[in-house]
Amino acid sequence: MTRVEKADLRREAGQRTRDGLQTAALELLAQRGQEGVTLREITDRAGANVAAVSYHYGSLKALCEATIEHALERYLDAQLLEIGALGSTATLQEVAAAFARPMMRALAAGGQDLAVMRTVARVGIEPPQGWERLNGKFDQSRREVLRVLTPNLPGVDEQELIFRTRCAAGLLNWLALAPIGTELAALPAEQLERQLVPVVTGAFRGDTPTGH
Repeated sequence: MTRVEKADLRREAGQRTRDGLQTAALELLAQRGQEGVTLREITDRAGANVAAVSYHYGSLKALCEATIEHALERYLDAQLLEIGALGSTATLQEVAAAFARPMMRALAAGGQDLAVMRTVARVGIEPPQGWERLNGKFDQSRREVLRVLTPNLPGVDEQELIFRTRCAAGLLNWLALAPIGTELAALPAEQLERQLVPVVTGAFRGDTPTGH
C-alpha cells in the first residue's frame, strides 16, 4: 500500500469518526439540549474514545456547536428551497405549506431528520453562542418569506410580517418538542398537512380579514 493510499484511508477513518460523533451528539442534543449532554454519553453512543473528541473538535462544547450549526444549516437550506420555489402569485396557504414542509417531512420521517428538527427547535427557544454566524442565512430566509407574504397581505407592514413569521416559526419549534408532536408524527402525511397548514396560515394572516 502506498503512502498516498494510507493517507486516504486515515482521512476516511477520521471522517467516519467525525460523522459518528456528530450523529451521536445530534441525537442527544435533540433529546436534552446542550446542557444535558455529556462527553461520555456521546463517545459511548458513537463507539469512539474520549480523546477522539479532543482530536477532531477540541472540546465537547465545540462538537455540540458544530452539530447545532450543521442542523441549523440543513433546516434553513430545506426551508429556503421550499420558499424559493414559490412564485409571486403563491397563495397564503401555499406559503404556509412551504414554510412548514421541512417540519412536516421530519415528523413523517423520524430518525435523524426529526433529531435535526428538534435540535433546531431547542436552539430556536434558547439560542446558543455563535448564533450570529448564520445571520446571513436567516436574513436570506426572512427575505424569501417576505417576498411571498407581502403580495398576500398588502396592508401589513414589514415589521409586522417579520413578527408573524417568527410566531409561525415558534409554533413549529413548540410542536417539534411538545407531546403533540409525537401524535402528529403518527398521522399519514396528507392528514398532517391538512391539520398543520391552516394553523400556520392563521399565524401569517393574523387578524387580517380572510378576504385578503
